[in-house]
Amino acid sequence: MGAAGRLNRTARFYVKVGLYCVLCLSFSAAASIVCLLRHGGRTVDNMSIISWFVRSFKYVYGLRFEVSGQKKLEVDGPCVIISNHQSILDMMGLMEILPKRCVQIAKRELMFTGPVGLIMYLGGVYFINRQQAKTAMSLMADLGDLMVKENLKVWIYPEGTRNDNGDLLPFKKGAFYLAIQAQVPIIPVVYSSFSSFYNVKTKLFTSGTIRVQVLDAVPTNGLTDADVTKLVDTCYQSMRATFLQISEIPQENSTIKESGVLPAQ
Repeated sequence: MGAAGRLNRTARFYVKVGLYCVLCLSFSAAASIVCLLRHGGRTVDNMSIISWFVRSFKYVYGLRFEVSGQKKLEVDGPCVIISNHQSILDMMGLMEILPKRCVQIAKRELMFTGPVGLIMYLGGVYFINRQQAKTAMSLMADLGDLMVKENLKVWIYPEGTRNDNGDLLPFKKGAFYLAIQAQVPIIPVVYSSFSSFYNVKTKLFTSGTIRVQVLDAVPTNGLTDADVTKLVDTCYQSMRATFLQISEIPQENSTIKESGVLPAQ
């Protein structure tokens, strides 16, 4: 590709990313008004309204979702849902299959992003200050009790940060401690790599297809904190194998081959 072609591609990339930010801000403002009129304030019931708005983004960007196993998310009781975390587009993937009575855990900084922070708050998102470990652990403990009491599903990205390296980052342990504390199952969700249509490094942003695989629930009944490391490794290995398979990435070409366990966080 010549210099002119690269410049053109870079320009298209930033235009599309800019449009995505505009859509997020404008739709969040509109959805906030609808949520306030419909439910009057902060409640998990607002997530269905938010989901409806966000699912429309895929038509703007020509994205398709091929989902397998979605019925596994329709469990009656509470559970912890974990998924891989790649880019700003993950929100579309999350809202595409978001089950009823499901809230997310997000970093506290997102609370201060104007209309986006407001709509997250109204949707019942729980914000964690990752710089204050004790506060984060206290919130997770409270959330464990609340999810059982109010029959909530909690969606967490165990990698802890966005990752587009063609593999999964090691998992942090917070989601697994939460599931064991509440004695609820963990349901892994895997999204295929976005790299064929979205790549920050090469400034690629085109239409594409995202494959989504919902894996079988992993029970935690009877497990204790002593079982966390094994539980993390079980989920990591199954999600990683699925990610490489649905992304059609040869395992020998992936970047991380060791256990996906990080110290407790």
